[in-house]
Amino acid sequence: MSLAAVILAAGLSRRMGQPKMLLPWGATSVLGQVVTILAQAGATELVVVSGGARRAVEAEVARLAGDFPVRAVFNAQFEAGEMISSLKTGLAALSSQSEAALIGLGDQPQLSLDSARRVVSAWETSRARLILPSFQFRRGHPWLVARELWIELGAAHTARDFLQARPAEIMYVDCDESVLKDLDTPDDYAKALKNRC
Repeated sequence: MSLAAVILAAGLSRRMGQPKMLLPWGATSVLGQVVTILAQAGATELVVVSGGARRAVEAEVARLAGDFPVRAVFNAQFEAGEMISSLKTGLAALSSQSEAALIGLGDQPQLSLDSARRVVSAWETSRARLILPSFQFRRGHPWLVARELWIELGAAHTARDFLQARPAEIMYVDCDESVLKDLDTPDDYAKALKNRC
């Protein structure tokens, strides 16, 4: 079973004041940590969708490609601010061998390997078409969507609309709180670094 990952990294990082994907995180970057976790969880093809700070983000992806099967693809519609356009761009770039895709956030370095692996394991054993991580009944990332739903997802107005139209198809997996955490502001980043230590 071949699993891919689409990592959304096309935002403008307005609230952070600088490209948040490139901020240091241990021995790597915020984006590098996300790539590492999703690769360790089982993704054998990773696509990072760039947009804002395109050159810097794609340079970081090129650096990471020395260690991981990752490449960048540019979302020309990123300034519209619609996540679905990045999802569609990322899914369209995946190879025909990938049977499902994890949808991850490039600014989620706190994501635990255990939570990511729980989602992947649930897919490997159930073959469910939609798998969402959950913490205290709140949906998080990365979530998984099987190939047969990619066209429908790309045609949806938003990812939320797509998911809300399929409540009976969703398999929820209990995970830790890391599936809800991302970085939006300098304060978020400072707190995340403190908690990491």
